[in-house]
Amino acid sequence: MRQTDLNKKVELLGCDVNKLTMDSALEYSQNLIAAGGTGHVATVNVSMLMAMRKDPELKQYIQNSELTLADGQPLIWLSRILGTPLNGRVAGIDYCAEVIKLAAQKNYKVCLLGATQCVNRKVQNKFKNLYPDLEIVGSRDGYFSAHEAGAAAQMIADSGADILIVAMGSPRQEDFIQSHWKTLGVKLAIPVGGSFDVWAGLRKRAPIWMQQAGLEWVYRMSQEFRRLAPRYAITNTQFLWHASAALFQLKFPKGLRIFMPKSKGENI
Repeated sequence: MRQTDLNKKVELLGCDVNKLTMDSALEYSQNLIAAGGTGHVATVNVSMLMAMRKDPELKQYIQNSELTLADGQPLIWLSRILGTPLNGRVAGIDYCAEVIKLAAQKNYKVCLLGATQCVNRKVQNKFKNLYPDLEIVGSRDGYFSAHEAGAAAQMIADSGADILIVAMGSPRQEDFIQSHWKTLGVKLAIPVGGSFDVWAGLRKRAPIWMQQAGLEWVYRMSQEFRRLAPRYAITNTQFLWHASAALFQLKFPKGLRIFMPKSKGENI
């Protein structure tokens, strides 16, 4: 993939998203590791897009990411409405699964961080069964305190992992990667939220038609209503507000001034 392809980005409500397909994202990731480069990935959905507006650390993580991928169909729709269409959704859970497959093919070492010890072990077994040649060199649960985070980071560094998969929920997983980046020693780090629970069979993904219709959040909420309903009510409303404001600004660059009478001698 040409470097110019990676440089193509779309600005969505203050977040620069790489204009990549799944294939080109994987190609870039493979080239990065093969060349001895390093970087972490951000997979941005509506919730994260809204959260970064109030969380400077999360915003910095996304801005410093090697790849920022659109993990949410509403982001694809917004990019089209604003006239700067992305190439399509790159779901974090799918991208990460393909990276793990790539690791098995290319003999890259993987470390899994997050979830409970039991769930983590189930994820390890799942991918080892799928890819017997996969080398998982380190793992641990994600339930550690702030003063234990340094030891967890050192464990990852000592494992010699090329790829780190972190499933501790946002923004904790991004904060961990960013705070301990110099210690981790990995070539690629990917935060995956609740993907371990899906891979372990504790949660189900929405049907394809719901994913394509931008209703995956509804399916998730049906499984964890009390936890997710308040969050989605807030973030979805915020997203609609900011998206509407961005569209208004695009259509009417001079804003409300178009409805105001001209002052004498003023050119609008």
